[in-house]
Amino acid sequence: MTTSNTPDQQPTSSDTTRKIVKTDEQWRAELDPDRYAILRQAATERAFTGTYTYNKDTGTYRCGACGAPLFTSDTKYDSGSGWPSFTEPTVRDAVTLIDDHSHGMTRTEVRCARCDSHLGHVFPDGPGPTGERYCMNSLALDLDPHTH
Repeated sequence: MTTSNTPDQQPTSSDTTRKIVKTDEQWRAELDPDRYAILRQAATERAFTGTYTYNKDTGTYRCGACGAPLFTSDTKYDSGSGWPSFTEPTVRDAVTLIDDHSHGMTRTEVRCARCDSHLGHVFPDGPGPTGERYCMNSLALDLDPHTH
C-alpha cells in the first residue's frame, strides 16, 4: 500500500518507515547503474556535479529508490560543500543514522528508513536550531515539486 500526501499534509512517520525489502537483483533491474552505485553500494557522486546541488525549486525530496518523503525545500540550503544540504529530514524517523568508519574517517551515514538505501552523511556543522548538515547525493533523491 502506498500513502500519498496532498500538498498541505506533512508526511507522517508511517509514510517513511513502512519497510520495503527487495533482492539485489530487483534493485539492479529498477535503478540505473549510477543510482544503484550510490543507493545500494554507498558510492558518492562527485562534488558540485549533482542535479540538486544548486536547485532552488520548492517541493519534497523523496528517496530515489522507494519514493519515501525525506526532506523539504524549506530545509535545503547552500552549504558550499558541493552536495545538496538540508538541516533536517521531514520527520526524524524518515532516515536511519549509522556509524561509518570507511575511508579512514568517522562519519554518520544517512540511509532511507523505508528501503535502507544510502543517501549521504550528516555532519554537526549545519546552521539553525538543529546544527546539522544532511549532505545528500543528488542521485539518491527525486524532487517532487507538487508536494511541500
